[in-house]
Amino acid sequence: MWIDPPGADVVLVLAHGAGSGMRSPFMAGFAEELGRLGVATLRFEFPYMQAGRRAPDRPQVLLDAWGEAFAEGVERAGGRPAFAGGKSMGGRIASMAVAEGMAAAGLVFLGYPLHPPGRPEKIRDAHLDAVPVPMLFLQGSRDSFARPDLLAGVIARLRPRAEYVEITGGDHSFRVAGGPRDGAVIGASLAEPAAAFIQREEKGV
Repeated sequence: MWIDPPGADVVLVLAHGAGSGMRSPFMAGFAEELGRLGVATLRFEFPYMQAGRRAPDRPQVLLDAWGEAFAEGVERAGGRPAFAGGKSMGGRIASMAVAEGMAAAGLVFLGYPLHPPGRPEKIRDAHLDAVPVPMLFLQGSRDSFARPDLLAGVIARLRPRAEYVEITGGDHSFRVAGGPRDGAVIGASLAEPAAAFIQREEKGV
């Protein structure tokens, strides 16, 4: 799904998380608000989601799908810088693709899945050292997929390429106790820090 508002000078290619597709309220709210902030977006779905399956594809299939989607995003960008990112698994696979040479200008993680819930020993960070571009970690402080101390250690190791924005009290879906429950509203609330990061990196500030 392509959103290209007038005056947008940068493009973000976006992948969904493991459990919901590109049309989820969260993804739609995030992309639509980015458009209002001057960032074009291309959302896509992995093959398993297109086929209506629940289990994600094998990693290589996910990587190949990312490469195809990013190539389309670059073509649609028409010379504008193209960033990559996504929700949870979608963002992690984007980072793996960039580590393997996908030429994104930067990465935006909407809840990076550093480890499975309750399994902090299974940390998924080794490939991040091979990512040569700026990375934004938007993360809830109660995210069960990223123990705060472990994530802090990873970000400290990756600096200055890594930037962290904490959503205080947010879980893996960025829901905060007593806050909005509408996924579209929650997704839209993350667009401002993402747009600020993208536009700053695009200008080289």
